[in-house]
Amino acid sequence: MKLWQGRFEEESDPVFEKMNRSLGIDAVLLEVDIRVSRAHARSLLGCGVLTQEEWTAIDQGLEQILSEYSPEQVKSSPYEDIHTFVEATLASKIGPVAGKLHTGRSRNDQVATDFRLFVRKAIGLILADLEALQLALIESGARYSDIIIPAYTHLRRAQPVRWSHYCLAYVEMFRRDGERFEQSLSRVDILPLGSGAVAGSNFGVDRESVAKELGFSKISANSLDATCDRDFVLEFLSNAAIVLTHASRLAEDWIIYSTEEFGFLELSEKVTTGSSLMPQKKNPDGFELIRAKAAMTTGLLAGFLGVMKGLPTGYNKDLQEDKEALLKAFENVRLSLSVLRLSVRTVTLRTDRTEKAARDTFMGATDLADFLVMKGVPFRSSHEIVARAVRAALQQRKQLDEIDLTTFSPLFSELPADYLAPENIVNRKSQSPALR
Repeated sequence: MKLWQGRFEEESDPVFEKMNRSLGIDAVLLEVDIRVSRAHARSLLGCGVLTQEEWTAIDQGLEQILSEYSPEQVKSSPYEDIHTFVEATLASKIGPVAGKLHTGRSRNDQVATDFRLFVRKAIGLILADLEALQLALIESGARYSDIIIPAYTHLRRAQPVRWSHYCLAYVEMFRRDGERFEQSLSRVDILPLGSGAVAGSNFGVDRESVAKELGFSKISANSLDATCDRDFVLEFLSNAAIVLTHASRLAEDWIIYSTEEFGFLELSEKVTTGSSLMPQKKNPDGFELIRAKAAMTTGLLAGFLGVMKGLPTGYNKDLQEDKEALLKAFENVRLSLSVLRLSVRTVTLRTDRTEKAARDTFMGATDLADFLVMKGVPFRSSHEIVARAVRAALQQRKQLDEIDLTTFSPLFSELPADYLAPENIVNRKSQSPALR
């Protein structure tokens, strides 16, 4: 069965059928398609297209389909798409009256409505995942609240920070990701149904009532725009790419921090694998796959932007590709955030290694320069003085606190003995009014 076959005399070529068929992808929309069809049927009852008896048959038939089929079962059906499957299955259950269901709507406004409902639910799930990951990071920071690690710039030791400060940096990143998804909800939450194929509907359906039944806060203002708008898909893909960029950065950090060379972290066996050849290996495959999924999701965004930028106004079949791109991005985000959350909750800090790294007093060089500033030395001069001290310490293969700093400035005679202790360096920063 094809909803458009009446105009054609020949059957589609099997090669084209394979390209045109989307049921393997859009079967996931089964539940929302049924919801949209039930709401549409109710609106047809309201405007007199359906009798009470016809509406009851259609509504009960749709409810029966939802109770009998799962998306996985639907995928093996021979139909073109989820809409064709639902209409054909409904007809097999209630007879010709099923043919009235499509009155006043097109697959164009139908699929746009279905997909907005799906994306709205998807965003809610991702927001919950982000909240859970942030909580795991906060818990890890609290568990090792006294541990100090080097913070890096250019992947070189820069200044010491607490582990909790490091964890909270990613809490901030994922908080912004959540804000972006939340802000996008207002642009997803718009009902296109009633727009028809492109120019609206000849039937007086109550769009406000349909919107209320489906939980939409607004209805679309322009039928031409509503049927071909996929901004909400682009925005979802963009937000997905950004959140996975942050996930990938954390994954990269922990790949590095868990190497034998750094040794700051011991990753759980729950999120690592071994080698088929080398018995000693413990590989961070979970993090490596997160990096890859971040890259692939960025590609999905670029690809669908490419699809959209060349389309003339109105619905085009190119838009069928929106679901595969978004569904894959959705899967990548949820899986990556779940693995990341598990990794954070099960990681062990090797405090002996972090403490040794934190004792690198070269990371206190800026504090030494600031000490001279507080004694009245201009910062550029104090920077030069400390730079010469650093160079001398490196030449002598000593730490900064192991050389006589007074040879570079007599003001260092007033320097407290424990000034370059990592906990004191960190405490001075955390007591700054600007950071409260």
